[in-house]
Amino acid sequence: MRDGGLLKISRALPRMSWHPKNLYNLHLRTIDPKTDHRRAITFGDNSTRSLFQERWVSKTVVRAYHGDHINEKIFKQWYLPDYLPDVRPRRKVFGDDKGSLQEFAKRRKREKEQEEEEQAKGLAPIGSLMFAEVERRLDVLIFRSCFAPSVYEARRLVVHGNVLLNGKRHYNANTRLAPGDMFSVKPSAMKLLRPQQEEGKSDNVVARPDAPPDLTPFNLPFYASPWLFVPAYLEVSFQTCSAIYVRHPTARPQYSEIPTPYGADGEVIRHAWEWYMQNRPRKRTESQWSKTPDDRLKRQMEEIRLGRNSLKLATSGV
Repeated sequence: MRDGGLLKISRALPRMSWHPKNLYNLHLRTIDPKTDHRRAITFGDNSTRSLFQERWVSKTVVRAYHGDHINEKIFKQWYLPDYLPDVRPRRKVFGDDKGSLQEFAKRRKREKEQEEEEQAKGLAPIGSLMFAEVERRLDVLIFRSCFAPSVYEARRLVVHGNVLLNGKRHYNANTRLAPGDMFSVKPSAMKLLRPQQEEGKSDNVVARPDAPPDLTPFNLPFYASPWLFVPAYLEVSFQTCSAIYVRHPTARPQYSEIPTPYGADGEVIRHAWEWYMQNRPRKRTESQWSKTPDDRLKRQMEEIRLGRNSLKLATSGV
């Protein structure tokens, strides 16, 4: 772990980790109304802070979970989107203006029913989509696939050469994957599959009296079950310790695919977004563009563009 004070209870900042202290910090920060940490993210008339202070606190607690291992300057330059996407479904077109008055009335009725259905479902919580670029990182995706107990351990696996990206060994944990990329982790390097070295540190879930003796040990930290889930944009195979990044995360009415300990479109996320909108980085220069983190999607688009240009030159030469 990068810093021994990451999981300090006095700070109570939830991180991407399965550690028992992290679950207690999440309780202090979001549920327990008696703690100062819970009041630190309570907004409204009961708050005595200014709007700037509320936005600063929101930015602090949100960034502690979403990519705290990314430098703040790098995050604002390369991972913060210019705007939140519009994920509303396209409206259906029911016919045209031509036809009888009766057909026009039926079309208007169907359009009204569609509007009422959208209002009943509500708007999609798109606030958490500000971290969509962070979710594309290789180390974050390894943690989301439940191959590592923390994002810091996932980063260590990549740096030490224990991760394959599309069949080739990859050492850059900052790489942002494109849809269709497959990554796999070396089973012998996963701490979850190693024999337990110290008693009382973890729970071997396959250690049953009637279990076969040749089963692979699966050691989970205690109280790790709240973190054991796989997002919808990943297709994971635990038999081969591999996963496929299927698509980019999105949001639907009353549901956001990006996991976050706070409301996906709540006041904490909204205040954090407002703070970043008022403190955006300056326009990137050519030298800054050359230092951009590895992005496989942009690389693929560039290869497609170059391929089309070469095809045009070849056809024009003929």
